[in-house]
Amino acid sequence: MEPVDWVAGEHIAIASTSFEAREAEERVIASVDDTRMIITLTEPLDYKHYSGVPEFGDESIEMRAEVGLLTRNVKYQGDPETSAANQYGAHIMLHSVGDDSVVGRIEYVEFYNCGQAFKLGRYPIHFHMIGNIHKSQVVGNAIH
Repeated sequence: MEPVDWVAGEHIAIASTSFEAREAEERVIASVDDTRMIITLTEPLDYKHYSGVPEFGDESIEMRAEVGLLTRNVKYQGDPETSAANQYGAHIMLHSVGDDSVVGRIEYVEFYNCGQAFKLGRYPIHFHMIGNIHKSQVVGNAIH
């Protein structure tokens, strides 16, 4: 395993390892021990997250929860007081006449309280009816 450059105070997401998607969790890092590759959290997890390497004859399968860093240097967010309650947050929409005249490069941004529930096309990031976009890219973003 590769060491991480995560630090105390950053937020992480831990995927569910059961059949219940609702068992995914978000936590804050309290400390990171690079020598033993141990991350300590500010709060215990609510659910068990399986980690193991079962063997089947001469084959084995590594099974662990995915863990992702949510914190980014740039944060784009909806209104912290009303977005979550109203399910109506910020969004970015790019639109053109269907050619490459609009270029969007959205990289390594944290999107928080973004997107608008029950509204078609109001996702956190939306290229609206734009066709093929060869010069645009969306890379390394965290949406939560």
